[in-house]
Amino acid sequence: MNQVIDTYCESLKLSTIQLKWRNLIEEASKDNIPYHIFLERLLEVENQARIERSRQTLLRLSRLPFKKTLDTFDFDRISGVTRRDIEEYMSLSFIEQSQNLIFLGPPGVGKTHLAVSIALEAISKGLKTYFMTAQELVTSLETADGQGKLDKKMRGIAKPSLLIIDEMGYLNLSDQGGHYLFQVISRRYENSSIILTSNKTFSQWGEVLGDGIIATAILDRLLHHSRVFSIDGPSFRMKNKAAK
Repeated sequence: MNQVIDTYCESLKLSTIQLKWRNLIEEASKDNIPYHIFLERLLEVENQARIERSRQTLLRLSRLPFKKTLDTFDFDRISGVTRRDIEEYMSLSFIEQSQNLIFLGPPGVGKTHLAVSIALEAISKGLKTYFMTAQELVTSLETADGQGKLDKKMRGIAKPSLLIIDEMGYLNLSDQGGHYLFQVISRRYENSSIILTSNKTFSQWGEVLGDGIIATAILDRLLHHSRVFSIDGPSFRMKNKAAK
């Protein structure tokens, strides 16, 4: 009997049931558990294992630079955003509504930390999430364009429920960078959500992109359905360095 059950589990790719069915049978026999409850438990352990494997795959593919939650964020050191503000967005309703979040502020105030915390919540709910710096995004599109694969790359970037564009403005983009970024924003406009972090005010984006007209067009779409947080405070990184 054991071999037959294992064979069916392998054929149906029920790896967790294959691993645990013997122990569950012993528990069911010992506790006189009804057949339907036993079956529910079998299916539950397999389903939960698949959900967890899916989450781990989403986490790996997201390219998040680190895993930080709100529990380690010091809201007392900054102004412009509160724990209550971010917890509101942890419901992920903004993703359902294809809205954007934008975190502005100087380096070190936790913009990326907040973006990653929300991304981890999205992943835990099974939502495909992707993280790139603005420079990485533009470089990847330039490479794809040179290989004649720009449209394919754009389709891939349009797919995630949540796209995080980090460090907008830390480096000026290439001459064509603004045009690539405009295409990304346009494809996702009113279809899916973006979280963007930047150390530059919106009035400085023309300089970053090298084209004031493109900057205006990007902001017009990006800000239409968005919440902007202007964060200020001392650098967390400098604080940690000083503590050492």
